[in-house]
Amino acid sequence: MSFSKELRVAAEPIIEDIYNDGFIQDLLHGELSKQAVRQYLRADASYLKEFANLYALLIPKMSELEDVKFLVDQIEFMLEGEVAAHESLAAFINEPYDEIVKEKVWPPSGDHYIKHMYYNAYAHENAAYTIAAMAPCPYVYAVIAKRAMQDQNLNRDEKTVDWFEFYSTEMDELVRVFDDLMDRLTQQCTENEKNEIKENFLQSTLHERNFFNMAYIDEKWNYRGDKYE
Repeated sequence: MSFSKELRVAAEPIIEDIYNDGFIQDLLHGELSKQAVRQYLRADASYLKEFANLYALLIPKMSELEDVKFLVDQIEFMLEGEVAAHESLAAFINEPYDEIVKEKVWPPSGDHYIKHMYYNAYAHENAAYTIAAMAPCPYVYAVIAKRAMQDQNLNRDEKTVDWFEFYSTEMDELVRVFDDLMDRLTQQCTENEKNEIKENFLQSTLHERNFFNMAYIDEKWNYRGDKYE
């Protein structure tokens, strides 16, 4: 079994939980609340900007020109290509996307996730650590969207179906390249290093779950010393 396949298998239980959580199920049924949509779009706009910055940090770590070119192309896609998916959710709640994201949010779960990726980008010269922290994002979206498109409960009469349609295909190439990079970049790693990289992948998969839930519960910072409101 390849290393990338091993990571996928290990992440299956978390992805199953993500699919059955309130955010994806309400999105599947076309019933996600307006506030959850707004919170998700605002947080994801901030997240994608940082994800593009992480690509830029990966470029100096790449030895193959083809890999560098792919990362450069991905920066453009992150800043422009995914707007189509975001706009479909904005259309679902009948609000302009540009107006929604004028309000910036940086909730705790998103903050933790982004810092997890940045830590690995700066702490490890081997890009496999950073890629393992980044790869669950496209992988989770692809798996969930493909499953949703086959789900008889998918509400095909709502604009939310466009979100699933987009991610059911648009992540495939990125997932393939990330898998290839992780398999190549871990060939000389020790078992302990591979375990650390696997841990990065699983932590980010869990961060994906928390990110969706963050929007679902409208998570905010609370400095009173008790639970988030």
